Amino acid sequence: MRVGYVLPMGDDRDEGVPATGREIVAAARELEDGGFDSLWVFDHLLMQSPGEEPQATWESWTLLAALAATTGRATLGTIVTCAGFRPPGLLAKMAHTVHEMSGGRLLLGLGAGWHEPEYAAFGYPFDHRFSRFDEAFAIITAMLREGRSTFSGRYHTTVDAPLLPAPTLPPPPIMLGTHGPKMLALTARYADAYNTAWHGLPGDRFFGVRERLMEALTAADRDPATLRLTVGMMLRPDDAEADAPGVACEPDTIAAALSAWEAEGVDEVVVWAYKCSNDRARRATEGLNRYRAGTASDLQHAR
Repeated sequence: MRVGYVLPMGDDRDEGVPATGREIVAAARELEDGGFDSLWVFDHLLMQSPGEEPQATWESWTLLAALAATTGRATLGTIVTCAGFRPPGLLAKMAHTVHEMSGGRLLLGLGAGWHEPEYAAFGYPFDHRFSRFDEAFAIITAMLREGRSTFSGRYHTTVDAPLLPAPTLPPPPIMLGTHGPKMLALTARYADAYNTAWHGLPGDRFFGVRERLMEALTAADRDPATLRLTVGMMLRPDDAEADAPGVACEPDTIAAALSAWEAEGVDEVVVWAYKCSNDRARRATEGLNRYRAGTASDLQHAR
């Protein structure tokens, strides 16, 4: 089973947390050297709770381009890109560029978005998000998989839009991440991978999502083995209560939790150490190494 890690995005300025672009790139290299198979970024323009000031966050695709040039092995992914923030033809060109720059290491995660404050702040429409996404998805997949797009819809139009320079590599896999029935149907028909997040140990919520995904695959007459199943696993803050959501950020606990997800047949776990300090990243790396070495303590430690 592959294991990835979500990078900090500059929204936490506490001591020991990578916040500048250079610090995040350095953290990515350390995580890659530590053995993580993939490195992931969030795609937000801001995060804002009611009555509070917005939190800072770096632009994800600019950061991905830097990671493409400064890492050498790990898959690079967006978890997930909001298709409503950029014209779909432009987004396809951006993905193509990063994919080529990285030597074919991009996994393109796509979603319809959910955080209304950033739409309002930057003037993007928040209505009809699935319909807008459905059209954008058609353009993006055509450009990346077929090399060009001609499309006329209610929200988006392309006229023989080419993907140039011509690709030198197979197209990046496309991952969708959502639980709604329409998006699950789209996943079953067209996606290469699916992500569900954020979980601790395998539990009822995961089992319910997986059951609905299997139903969508059956309806699409698709073999489940042809779709990669990825899971986002949250490591709860160090000061959280023992029964708080997520998994404790301790090496044995992480190793045991990864073993539990592997037992469920998951293809990849993406670890998000909420409060992403360098220290927590190193503990996650040690947990990854113990999982790979088969030295995890009893699964009960993960609870």
